[in-house]
Amino acid sequence: MTPLAEILRPKNLDEYIGQQHLIGPGAVLRTLIESGNIPSMIFWGPPGIGKTTLAMIISNTLKRPFHTLSAISSGVKEVREVINAAQEEEGAILFIDEIHRFNKAQQDSLLGAVERGTITLIGATTENPSFEVISALLSRCQVYVLKEFDENDMRQLIDSAVKYYASHGITVEVKEADALMRISGGDARKLLNAIELAVNKDLKVLKDPKDLKVSLDNASVTTVIQQNLAFYDKQGEMHYDIISAFIKSMRGSDPNGAVYWLARMIDGGEDPLFIARRMLIFASEDIGNANPNALLLANATFDAVSKIGYPECRINLSQCACYLACSAKSNATYMALKNAQEAIRRTGDLPVPLHIRNAPTKLMKNLGYGDGYKYAHDYSDHQANAQSGNLLGGFAEQEYLPQGLEGTKFYEPGNTPRENDTRNTLRARWGQKYGY
Repeated sequence: MTPLAEILRPKNLDEYIGQQHLIGPGAVLRTLIESGNIPSMIFWGPPGIGKTTLAMIISNTLKRPFHTLSAISSGVKEVREVINAAQEEEGAILFIDEIHRFNKAQQDSLLGAVERGTITLIGATTENPSFEVISALLSRCQVYVLKEFDENDMRQLIDSAVKYYASHGITVEVKEADALMRISGGDARKLLNAIELAVNKDLKVLKDPKDLKVSLDNASVTTVIQQNLAFYDKQGEMHYDIISAFIKSMRGSDPNGAVYWLARMIDGGEDPLFIARRMLIFASEDIGNANPNALLLANATFDAVSKIGYPECRINLSQCACYLACSAKSNATYMALKNAQEAIRRTGDLPVPLHIRNAPTKLMKNLGYGDGYKYAHDYSDHQANAQSGNLLGGFAEQEYLPQGLEGTKFYEPGNTPRENDTRNTLRARWGQKYGY
């Protein structure tokens, strides 16, 4: 039986929901499609927002031959077969889903055909193409960012589903849509799958087959989805839910939870570099200076995964995940940056104090640039050294923040042994200026 999401897949731009910044009247991609002259391109955005559908619409609109490959199951051999077939066609489009999973050799195999115009490449990725697509291929493609569906888009999808069921004699009344919105998370496929599951369940329990009326509310939708979580997992719909559980297990200092969700991702064929990259971010965001070695190990893990690949790199991933989970935690440096950015949004671009400006020319020196700057290495730091017990080098108290933000504290060390040492050092140097 054809899934509802496939039945309702749009056939042309007028039926397409969302992405108006790309395909709305006068928008850049719509203009290119209407001109009939499209470049090779990469669609970057979260799952279930219409990347594949948009590629199919482009092919249908331009009446071009359309070939599809999945980077999960295809390799250089399959790419070359499509390229050979395309040489006998005019204007062939090759759509590669999850192109970020192609390694360098696989991506290299596309270069010549894209360069010669044998194929027009359309790649789809949920990952930043700057990191996942080789520069030679990226330079030959336009990158278009697709956005999650907003609430209005999702309600249009719900209306489309209701109309479809009505055309088949089934009345679907959506009394509440909050659960559908929450479960789908801006993913059209998840939304339509949820509606289909809920409707099918109600149809099965109707006492009178002639009474084809289904009522959906938050409680009924939530119950159905909880009973069918495995379905979403098998369809690859829990990608972001599982990585979230993985991160939160490490943040909660539970290596058991972390390694379980890691195993789920490994068994599900998740890109190991995606996992390693998230741990690299986690090492700074959630551990920071509570344990600087976490960043070193996470970076070494990313390097090892890049060199080794599956299946052996799963051991590197497990080592790093367990280490990060067991480490002391602090988000102090992450919060310091957020606090500073909030101050910038509040106060604007304040001028740099004259005494810490650069003065490479005589005119700048005459204007006072650099006047009064204290070169820290010319000063001793005996007081801080004595109180902290560390050899800290020179220190000269002066103002480094712009006028209007003097004395503002953005960085508050966490309550970990390393950061308590840092707090003592800052207190010894700055006294009460920042309240350490």
